[in-house]
Amino acid sequence: MPHFLDINKTAPADLRAMIDQAAAMKTDRTGRPKGAPDDDQPLAGRMVALIFEKPSTRTRVSFDVGVRQMGGQTMVLTGSEMQLGHGETIADTARVLSRYVDLIMIRTFEEDVLLEMSDHASVPVVNGLTNRTHPCQIMADILTFEEHRGPIAGKKVVWCGDGNNVFASLAHAAGQFGFDLTFSGPPTLDPERLFLDEARTKGVTVTIERDPARAVAGADLVVTDTWVSMHDSQTTRERRHNQLRPYQVNEALMAQAKPDALFMHCLPAHRNEEVTDAVMDGPQSVVFDEAENRLHAQKAILRWCLGV
Repeated sequence: MPHFLDINKTAPADLRAMIDQAAAMKTDRTGRPKGAPDDDQPLAGRMVALIFEKPSTRTRVSFDVGVRQMGGQTMVLTGSEMQLGHGETIADTARVLSRYVDLIMIRTFEEDVLLEMSDHASVPVVNGLTNRTHPCQIMADILTFEEHRGPIAGKKVVWCGDGNNVFASLAHAAGQFGFDLTFSGPPTLDPERLFLDEARTKGVTVTIERDPARAVAGADLVVTDTWVSMHDSQTTRERRHNQLRPYQVNEALMAQAKPDALFMHCLPAHRNEEVTDAVMDGPQSVVFDEAENRLHAQKAILRWCLGV
């Protein structure tokens, strides 16, 4: 079954095909590559279930719009409506949904929920986000970098902040797309070593540099994310801010990178916390192209999963 669960679980050739198809589809907002016939709607007659245990703006809208642009229909299900794993097992839910829909996208908390869903579904399952990884976001980031700067292979990408789920998928992508990756953040928020070690086995350089100015020297791309989750307590927020304040992406930090370096943030951003307004709205920022490209990258992912 062609599930899209994580970037490191998908063949590099397939990932490249998705990025190339996403770039082609971006030329036509209906989801058709340039020059395709007007009646080319690859998801016509398909129903996609969008499951949200975690609330979302970009993921919900981009998947919903993407399916509709390609002629399909969506059914949006929230955690309160489904109560996954409470009353009915996730495995049984997967079996039942597979009788009704052609594909399941799930945005959830625990990775085990995603894996159990994919183990028992007889239709493709797409990882819309878990606490551990966020592959759809990073596919959009690759698309964004390449439309502005060409192939990402061999480039230097620097992450400033928390070694969270978005960073995990970025590390997966480093190995699959062949770019070097530097993590810069406090030791208490380091990413799982597994993510770093796996990328290194694929021939790319992956480093940890505590000094953010040294980390971004020579960078082609600087990436950050919010320092706190919507579920964090006030005490947790204060502690994380104290740890991460030295890793704020500001004009002085971006000046240490290459003159043509890009800045990305998956949004939503807490302005003037992890990134300043001057960088967020500045000439190196491509955050809104990045947000739009969730739509195009995910359309390519859906087509790959369904073979259309």
